[in-house]
Amino acid sequence: MEMRIMSCRERFLNACECNSVDRPPVWLMRQAGRALPEYRELRKRYDFLELVKTPELAAEVTLQPVERFGFDAAILFSDILTVPDALGQGYRFRDGGGIQMDSSIGSARDVSALKWSGVAERADYVLSALRLIRARLGGDRALIGFAGSPWTLANFMVEGGSSSGFVKAKTWAASERTVFFEFLEALSDATIEYLKMQISAGVDAVQIFDSLAYLLSPGEYFEISGKWIKRIIDSIRGSVPVIVFHRGGLPDIETIVSTGADVLSVDWTVSLEVMRRVLPADISIQGNMNPGVLETHSPEQVASETRRILNEMNGRRGYVFNLGHGLKPSSRIENIAKMLETIRGFAWEN
Repeated sequence: MEMRIMSCRERFLNACECNSVDRPPVWLMRQAGRALPEYRELRKRYDFLELVKTPELAAEVTLQPVERFGFDAAILFSDILTVPDALGQGYRFRDGGGIQMDSSIGSARDVSALKWSGVAERADYVLSALRLIRARLGGDRALIGFAGSPWTLANFMVEGGSSSGFVKAKTWAASERTVFFEFLEALSDATIEYLKMQISAGVDAVQIFDSLAYLLSPGEYFEISGKWIKRIIDSIRGSVPVIVFHRGGLPDIETIVSTGADVLSVDWTVSLEVMRRVLPADISIQGNMNPGVLETHSPEQVASETRRILNEMNGRRGYVFNLGHGLKPSSRIENIAKMLETIRGFAWEN
């Protein structure tokens, strides 16, 4: 019987659909190129938002890690705050680090003042970037779009930027639950519009980053975050696989399954071995190398940690090797290369 070698794109999509693959596909989290010298050269000439909002530059940054390392999938270079920005709540980076929003949201009046119609049109630079990337990738490698979860976006919008505690959104949710939930519903609909635009541009999958999920207890997670992720997934179901990244300890399995995610992406605090045992076989698993390992360890130690993760997931249909959170700018290039070499040389059982 003739054996056909799958393209990187086929390997990635097969894993998302829990099909058998010859090895687990691999890609890094968003902003995967931040450790690369070619990215740093661009940053000397352009600030972050210029890179995000200039389609040609966003395409270049998206493709830099793919061209250097040959990942199975490329993830759009952008930011989760593109949606708030399109709603009229701009943002910038503070001199000392972190995000500063142009304003903060804290009342029904603030919510109604946002520009809820035309989100996709005001974020059309993302559409242009995706079309450029899709054309350059061709049909061999997968392209992943993304958005922030309504709960995660709400925290930045209500807090007015980055925070060590992110308490204002939870306080608002407790004091004016109906108004806050109307805000989350509107954010869900804006995110649906934004992701549908990405799907129209040819992405093969989308990821929803629930990066502040850890702020919620398991008992409150579904009502405040999971329910709105489900609303988004229900609206785009069948178009492309949907990956949900959940940062921090997970709620119960029934809650995870109820969101409708095709792929659950977890950080390094979650045991993949446990996920393999308890997660239904029709939900793929993605994760979960600690990004700090690529920053602090030797190549030999990186290889050892990579093999440990692969051994935990060996033969599990629908597994995608990934970092457990964003790539750190100080990650060592030789460590990324060693991780990929180890994955590609691993004897994977089907």
